[in-house]
Amino acid sequence: MTVQVGDSIPEVTMKIMGDQGPQDISTADIFSGKKVVLFAVPGAFTPTCSAAHLPGFVAIADKIKEKGVDAIVCVSVNDAFVMDAWGKGQNAEEIMMVGDGNGEFTKAMGVEMDGSGFGLGTRSIRYSLIAEDGKITALNLEKGGAFEVSSAETIMEAL
Repeated sequence: MTVQVGDSIPEVTMKIMGDQGPQDISTADIFSGKKVVLFAVPGAFTPTCSAAHLPGFVAIADKIKEKGVDAIVCVSVNDAFVMDAWGKGQNAEEIMMVGDGNGEFTKAMGVEMDGSGFGLGTRSIRYSLIAEDGKITALNLEKGGAFEVSSAETIMEAL
């Protein structure tokens, strides 16, 4: 079942790139006691994700944080190495690039999609959300392959 506004972020451990390589990060580490904007993409380096979704958040990250947001998080069913390289290539210094390599967070959120027709296997649908202390206060789920409601601009309007 897909999460909804008012639901808590599920407790899952994912990966980020640390100084010594991939390291664990729990959803509690990311969300507890914080106001967080999270957006999820079907895949790092994929066309819409690289041309529009991530760059949109990079472009206005400062404005988002000025609205009292503690962290902006990008999640994809990719490993921490890929997310780190993609973030560096997109100048995403203000964005926490999180790898959900096994898709556990995606599954717990109920936002899986079958990308096997494109050779991607199970991935996440595209979406964005705002969470305060781990509770979802705004949720923008895309339908199909669309990029209409999960943009940085939509998040700014919700903040």
